[in-house]
Parts: sequence; C-alpha cells; structure tokens
Amino acid sequence: MSKLRIAFMGTPDFSVPALRALADAGHNIVAVYCQPPKPAGRGHHVQKSSVQQAAETLKISVHTPKTLRDADEQKKFANLSADVAVVAAYGLILPEPILMAPKYGCVNIHASLLPRWRGAAPIQRAILAGDAESGITIMQMDKGLDTGAMLLQEKLPITSETTASSLHDELMDMGARLIVRTVEELASGKIKPTPQPEDGATYAAKLTREDGRIDWGKPAAVIERHIRGLQPWPGCFFLLNIEPIKVLAAEIIKDKNGAPGTLLGEDFTVACGENALRLTAVQRGGKNATDGASFLRGLHIAVGSKL
Repeated sequence: MSKLRIAFMGTPDFSVPALRALADAGHNIVAVYCQPPKPAGRGHHVQKSSVQQAAETLKISVHTPKTLRDADEQKKFANLSADVAVVAAYGLILPEPILMAPKYGCVNIHASLLPRWRGAAPIQRAILAGDAESGITIMQMDKGLDTGAMLLQEKLPITSETTASSLHDELMDMGARLIVRTVEELASGKIKPTPQPEDGATYAAKLTREDGRIDWGKPAAVIERHIRGLQPWPGCFFLLNIEPIKVLAAEIIKDKNGAPGTLLGEDFTVACGENALRLTAVQRGGKNATDGASFLRGLHIAVGSKL
C-alpha cells in the first residue's frame, strides 16, 4: 500500500491513538488540525490539547483555526492536497468546501453503532440507556450530523462493570486500529460505503453538569447506570444540605425499599423509586474519595434521614 497524504483533525485524548496509528503505519500526515489552546486547571494556564502535544512530538505541522468557514482557511486546507481527512472528536463543523477537498473525502471515527447515538455524547448515552453493546463506526462524512455512509463498524459489549471512562478507552483503541484499515481499503476500493438505515437513529445530546444530579425517585438500576455512565465527567452528585456530594460508585440492593432518598442503613444504603442503592464510593469537594460507611461516620448522618 502506497503512503497516503492524510490531514488529521482531532482534539482530545480519544483522538491521539488514531493519529499515532496512522503515523506508525507509514502514512504522510500532512497537517494536524485541533482546537486552539485553552485555559485549564486551577491556575487557568493556557494548555495545548492532547492532539496538539502528540503532533508536536511527531513533528507534524499543527493548525488551530477558530473556524473553518473562512475562505482563506478553506484554501489552505485544499492546498494540502490530502488524499483523505481523518476526523476524530475535532469539535468544529466542517463546511462543504472542507468535506469535498480531499481526494477520498473526510472520514470520521464515531464512538457508537450508527445510526444509534449520533451526536456529542454517544459513549455516555449508551450506558445511560442500558444498551447491551457499543462500538466504533467509521463513516464518510457529509453535511448532516453523523449521517454519512458507513465504511466499517465493530462492536463490543457493555457490561454491568462498564463506565464511561472504561468504554472511552476501549473505543479509543478500537478506533485507532480500524482507521488504518479503513483509509487503506478506501483508497484501494475494497470498502463499499453503506448508507445508514433510518430505523434506530437516536441523538446523543451534549451533557451538562446538571445532568449529573441524582433523582432518588428513579429506579436503583437507572441511577446505578447514571453513576457509571457519567464517570468521570460530569460525574453524579446529590445535595447534602447545600453541599454537592459526588457519587463515584454504587451497587443495587434489591428488595429493600423506602421513601426515595431515605438513608436506610449505616452502610450508606439509600432508598430509590424501586429497590435501593448502596453508595460504595463518595467524595466531598476538595477531599479524597472514601467508602460510604466511613463518610457517614464522619458526618454523623442518622439512619432515616432524607438526602
């Protein structure tokens, strides 16, 4: 397989293994596009994205435009004469001149089994919904939101132990492996694009911090998925008086019931709309995580209290 000229477009950790895999496969990464550096951390120091740091280590030219709608930026992109653009969690809309510029178009590494969970938060939404499986879809990008024809797809199971963090890492590695095969087979004509079916299409809306607030009126099974599905961000929490308490892990306790939100035991078992949850790892702001029982002892919260 001859070397392809590839423009890579991505920003967070999720994108880095794919960039490295393409470089390791011997392809010519003619440019990397990512979001501009942003203030981060307590000191609000300007920090380069994970992809920019990786690209600089690989000595690849980096571009950080705030938009790709500018005609000059579109001309610069076209002048790269890329065979294909690989997009992985880039974060900017690609206008039609960008989509049409590479010889084989733009292909996207999407972290779901399309057409299910198009949109910004497919990893988390799959766990929240109780899906039995997730996966990677490599698709040919078009003007729609994750609506392009599918080039390659691979599945993996979602178990009762799966968190958004663990699923992210599995899909990140899967995407890196599949994208190398995809671009090579696309260029050689071995892949036949398959239009997405309309049946089963769902939208994975972007998450906010408020999505992490626990509603004790929901069934314990739903809340437990909520906790796993929002780790590490935005994370789940409940209010104790006015203080938000993070819940990092919990287990379902069946056949134990009470008014939703009621503390049922010193092991931090809390009644839900159906069954109960034992909170096995919790955290106060600025403190280390601790087990639920130790947390209760430290705050002297009485059994029967309402959270």
